[in-house]
Formats: sequence, C-alpha cells, structure tokens
Amino acid sequence: MQKKENLARIIFHIDMNQFFCSVAQILDPSLKGTAFAIGRENTTKGVLSTASYEARKYGIHSAMATSEAYKLLPSLRVISIDYKYYKYYHYRFIDVVKEYTDQIEVASIDEVYADMTEISKKIHPTIIAKEIQLKLLKEYKLPCSIGIAPTLFLAKMASDLKKPLGLTILRKKDIKDILYPLSVKEIFGIGKKTYPRLIENKINTIADFMNPDNKELILKLIGSNTYNYAYNSLTGNSSNKVDPDRWSDSQSISEVRTYDQPKGSLDEALYEIRLIFKEVYNKMKKQSYYTKTVNITLRDTSFKTITRQKTLDEYTDDYYLLLDETLDLVEENFEDKEYRLLGCGLSNLVSPENLPKEYNLFTILTDDEKLNNIDNLMEELQSKYGKKALFWNKTSK
Repeated sequence: MQKKENLARIIFHIDMNQFFCSVAQILDPSLKGTAFAIGRENTTKGVLSTASYEARKYGIHSAMATSEAYKLLPSLRVISIDYKYYKYYHYRFIDVVKEYTDQIEVASIDEVYADMTEISKKIHPTIIAKEIQLKLLKEYKLPCSIGIAPTLFLAKMASDLKKPLGLTILRKKDIKDILYPLSVKEIFGIGKKTYPRLIENKINTIADFMNPDNKELILKLIGSNTYNYAYNSLTGNSSNKVDPDRWSDSQSISEVRTYDQPKGSLDEALYEIRLIFKEVYNKMKKQSYYTKTVNITLRDTSFKTITRQKTLDEYTDDYYLLLDETLDLVEENFEDKEYRLLGCGLSNLVSPENLPKEYNLFTILTDDEKLNNIDNLMEELQSKYGKKALFWNKTSK
C-alpha cells in the first residue's frame, strides 16, 4: 500500500524575546539584570515601548504612560535607542533565518513567519529551530521563541506559549489539549478591549469560546467578523501561506509595523505613523525619487484592514507636505477601535529625469534652481517697485 503523503505545511513563527530591550543590552551591557524601559528619555511624557523583565516585576509594561511607570518605580531607567540599531539587528535576524528558507514573511521588526516545509524533509524541524535559536543567541546575543505549526495563526499561538527561548510544536490534534485551557485573552487577534467583555460574561477560557452553546452570546459581544476569524483559526482552518511579497510594491516605498499591544488612541497612532513615515521618506530621498501619492494601512485586532491613499496635484519631495497629508489620512480614517498594525507609504514614484514636463517648478527643482527662480522673481518685482520693496536674507537658513 502506497504511503499517504503528508500535505501539511511546517510553519515557524520566530519571535524575538524583548527585542528592543535585547538590543539596548547589546549596546549597553550595564543594563543587563536591571529594571529599564524603552521610551523617551529625560521626560515623564509619552508611553513606554517595552520594559525589561526586571521592570515588569513592578507592574511596568509596554504602552504604559511613562509618568505612571515612574510612580511604580522612581529609579526606573528610561532610555531611547536610535532606530537604525533595531534595523541592523533585524536584518541579522533575517539573515540567520534565510540560511534555511527563502519563504519568509516579515510580520514586524521582531517577528517573522517562515515556511520550513522543504528543508524539514531533510532535517527535523525541532533541530532547525534549536539551531536558529543557538545562532541568534551565540552570534548576536538575541534570544527568541519559536512556534511550529501547520498554519500561521497556530504558529503564532505556539511561540507565545513559552518565553524566553521557548520552542513549542502545535499540531491540529493538540489544539484542545494545549490551547483550550488557556484564557480567552491569549487568542491572537482578540484585543485588550474585547476579551474583558468575554470574561465579564463568563467566557473565560478558549474552551468556553469554542463551545457551540456560547456562540450566540459571543456574537452579540464581539460581532461575527472577530468570532468567525478566531473560531476558524482555532480549529486549524486558517492560512498556511507564507507570502514574502505581501507588502512589496515595486512602484512604491512603504513600511508597516505590528504591535503586541494594539494602539487604541489617535495620539498613539499619529506618533507611530510619524516614526514610520520618516523611514519611508528617507528611503525615497536616498533613491532621489519624487512622489505625488501618499497612502496608509490600518489593521485592527479582528484583522480587518483598510488602505487609503491621496494623490496630490504635483510631484514633490517636500517632507512636511507629505507628512501632513499622511497624518490627515490617518485622522480621517481612525476609528474607536484597537489597531495591531499601522503603516504608510509613498507611491507614484518617479526619478528626476522622468518627471512630467508640467510639474511645479517650486516643488520639484533642485535647491540651486529654486534659489535662481526666486532671485529672478525678486529682480522683476524690485525693478517695478524699487529695491526696498522686497528682499531676503539667504544666510539665515
């Protein structure tokens, strides 16, 4: 009898443990074993991005107001790290995973999904996972947890089960034994504003959530979209496709970030979008492009994703104009819900030599050309209205 081929995919979710804190400790070893957090230095304003394990013992956590954290621990060290260091170690992380597969989907700066189906035909997936953990820890001092499962959702759930340096295999037949006893707040995609409503109504565990007798009540509490997404995912009927090109677009430059703690306020979202936009803009300038279209991506905790864009009248590389238009889009489309992914981008990109002839001179020309045009305009006005009618100080920039 011919042996039945196993068609299940082998998906890894590789999650860096306290990535931002790990990078901070690499840059400053004196931080090891101390209570510290990542945020804005020398101020009580803003919120924390994350906190070290030692700080968490005092109740300090990500998305907590810095002022509140200082009340819990006045001696807390709050530090800020240049984002370029996070990007550097992110790429080292990706390089290690690429030694095993090119089927990698970047979920955020500190987590990826990787399809290890092919290489697992030669090497057992647990051996691969342990090798990746060891390489990241030994070569870069970066700890990670890995979940192995047949779908992206289950791999993510598995990686969250053991931290730090955890390794968990979650097969469909193990779902009831491993996941059902967990609290509903552990369901990936259920936001911090959603699960309390479930618990208040005695939907305490994943087993309660999956109980058909509770379906009508849960639908009233969280709606059909969130319910159907979570229910199907918890039965193993969700995507097993790792898409390396999910966010790629050859005619645009964009960045997205996902958050363990979803962003529930407009102020938080605008703050994050400003940081993301700066990266996108710098990439555009590095390639000497101009643009006339800005876009945003917002994904809530039920995985409903919206994308919006606005096309300007003229091509430009004006940082503040493009930023303002991007922030306006966010304000226009932000709703009273929690968002786990935020992103923005610039499209309709053209190089200087390919600019259409009708572009606006003051928007597009080089700095020298702009100054020459301003000089010519001023000379024309001064010839009509006198030398003192209009003047400017070129050295005051």
